[in-house]
Amino acid sequence: MSTPLKAGNARLKELRRLSRRSVRTERRLFLADGPKAVEGALAAGCVEELFLRPGAELPPGLDGSRPQAPVTLVEDRALDLLSDSVTPAGVVALCRAIDVPLTQALEGASLVAVCADVRDPGNAGTVIRCADAAGADAVVLAGDSVDLYNPKTLRASVGSAFHLPVAVERSAGAAVRAVQEAGLTVLATDGAGEVSLYDAPVAGRVAWLFGNEAWGLPAELAELAEHRVAIPIHGRAESLNLSTAAALCLYESARRR
Repeated sequence: MSTPLKAGNARLKELRRLSRRSVRTERRLFLADGPKAVEGALAAGCVEELFLRPGAELPPGLDGSRPQAPVTLVEDRALDLLSDSVTPAGVVALCRAIDVPLTQALEGASLVAVCADVRDPGNAGTVIRCADAAGADAVVLAGDSVDLYNPKTLRASVGSAFHLPVAVERSAGAAVRAVQEAGLTVLATDGAGEVSLYDAPVAGRVAWLFGNEAWGLPAELAELAEHRVAIPIHGRAESLNLSTAAALCLYESARRR
């Protein structure tokens, strides 16, 4: 391997521009930071180049059993500039975008999670992780949802963003209509919903519709759903965190199926 790149290296400065969503969107490239994200990216075959600090272990995926990628050594301080983590792990991958067209994500799907205007990257990443764990076929980030390639989103997904199709649709209404046209029943989570999670028809081909963390689903979007589903609150809690609600709903579908 060549001499490690230093912090002032022009190429590293250019890579740092990928911290901006607009640049990621334009170039269809992003940085995967940390072992789990990099391992998932390698398994998905989307890694263009891998950056390691000297002496760091090669992550799984460079042993010949998975897609290969060129490796570039980078000095510690320089590599830290490519990471937004408080304690960088010493491995970053330059990756091609992995989101797929909405029609492709929905093809043959029977369990889908649709996030409408979900702004918190930790919540979005955790929903993707929960969907993956529950055996869902796809996730849709719709409306003004956070960027899939936000480092915090990828980190919160713990690699799951690379395990199942994720589609991005700028219009939440268009996403819901596309899901319905694909033959899935849309169930909107709503604290004032007319049917309980325990009684809702969650076992068939279903798309769960989750709203914004602070204000939930807009009325006009919730009205597009076939059913508005309430998760029973048995104690004194006012509500549930978005990602917790998503886990309950997705697993109820998985359980009944």
